[in-house]
Amino acid sequence: MHVQDSHWSPASALAAGGMTMSAAGNGRETSRTTPLRVDAQRNLEHVLRAAREVFGELGYGAPMEDVARRARVGVGTVYRRFPSKDVLVRRIAEEETSRLTDQARAALGQEDEPWSALSRFLRTSVASGAGRLLPPQVLRVSVEDGASGPRVPQQRTQPGTTELRLVPDQPVAVASVPAVGAEDDAGTSALLEVVGQLVDRARAAGELRADVSVSDVLLVIATAAPSLPDAAQQAAASARLLDILLEGLRSRPA
Repeated sequence: MHVQDSHWSPASALAAGGMTMSAAGNGRETSRTTPLRVDAQRNLEHVLRAAREVFGELGYGAPMEDVARRARVGVGTVYRRFPSKDVLVRRIAEEETSRLTDQARAALGQEDEPWSALSRFLRTSVASGAGRLLPPQVLRVSVEDGASGPRVPQQRTQPGTTELRLVPDQPVAVASVPAVGAEDDAGTSALLEVVGQLVDRARAAGELRADVSVSDVLLVIATAAPSLPDAAQQAAASARLLDILLEGLRSRPA
């Protein structure tokens, strides 16, 4: 997803740096503009890092002011890079979706045993804190027949049960849930597809409960990522909770 930066341009950077046309003409352009470009890139990195931390701790409903405070920049700097909160939230959600997809592909390609591949993906994702930044549209599921919207791929349910499907976006406040566009759908579909392969392999090997779906696996990632003030306690709690959830996912002899 391309993030528009409608408020920043080389021209505006020159103006912000106090450079005039005459200054450019006498050879001072490089010395005046290079530090500003470096500062702008550094500010962007600080904002993105702060956004991941703040949204991870408080959810996507956290205000932009909290992001700016954590990044130690003015809120105007945040809005210059991201014209609206929706743009920032979508950027973070897209990056998290891409990261989870890469983690799932790595587990799929590097683990021969189906259960080892699935559990590796879950442990890696939980340890990275991914569950606190999962895009909301991935976690909103419905058991209603006929629900529209993209379906969770590779889902097989037992007779008499209802297939889980993603719920299409409903009118909600932009501040809490990002709007879903074509790029978001593509990223989400890629994630669901590769996680679906992990689920299918583990189920076919008889190591995963037959009623476990892709949505269940993603919910495990979200559930096993509590936000605690102490990093060591948080890591220990996540590992312990994931061990319990993994036991619940495994199939048991009849």
